[in-house]
Amino acid sequence: MENPYFDVQHVQAEVAAGRHREAIGGLWDVIGKLQSDFLIENGLQTHHKLLDVGCGSLRGGVHFIRYLDPGNYFGIDVSPSLLDAGYDAELGSAGLQERMPRENLRCTSEFDVGFDVQFDCALAQSVFTHLTFNRIRQCLERLAPSMKPGGTFYATFFELPEGSPAGTPLQHPHGIVTHDVADPYHYRLSDLEHAAAQLPWKVRYLGDWEHPRDQRMVMFESL
Repeated sequence: MENPYFDVQHVQAEVAAGRHREAIGGLWDVIGKLQSDFLIENGLQTHHKLLDVGCGSLRGGVHFIRYLDPGNYFGIDVSPSLLDAGYDAELGSAGLQERMPRENLRCTSEFDVGFDVQFDCALAQSVFTHLTFNRIRQCLERLAPSMKPGGTFYATFFELPEGSPAGTPLQHPHGIVTHDVADPYHYRLSDLEHAAAQLPWKVRYLGDWEHPRDQRMVMFESL
């Protein structure tokens, strides 16, 4: 199995036990706010339409839905139970359900966006860290038609320094060890540039954005 999020039954059991926040990696308050602060600082405006790729149980979604104009947040995720928990538990308790139709959340394991919307901005927070190279390529290829020209797609990844052997496990701060063919995955920036090759994206490295687990940020601009 590529990563634990594809084990839908395990994730469903975690959600049923009330652990939908832990099931997506914890650090709920810290990383949720970090995402929204970062996008707002980088130009996300209230009238923009945002796609949250791998939105999970709406750790970032709660903040974005509160900030954006009603109906402008959309999310996709592999887990139907996480999406349900995000809408029912998180948005329900925050009083935010009226700001986003349930139809704005879609379950897919193949990055089929599925919304008749052209997005100004998209985000994949801690998604590429759990994906094989071909899955990243799939994500970039299937997302591209849904982005406005000049739209921006931000994605976090565990960075392997250029020239480092990919097959050697890499120790990151905070005890995280990444790999080339096992979850969590690491990539060189040149790997991500290769994944975007021949696709309508311009790649820009942003690097450190104060992620508590040392994930780096890369931006793909829609051409």
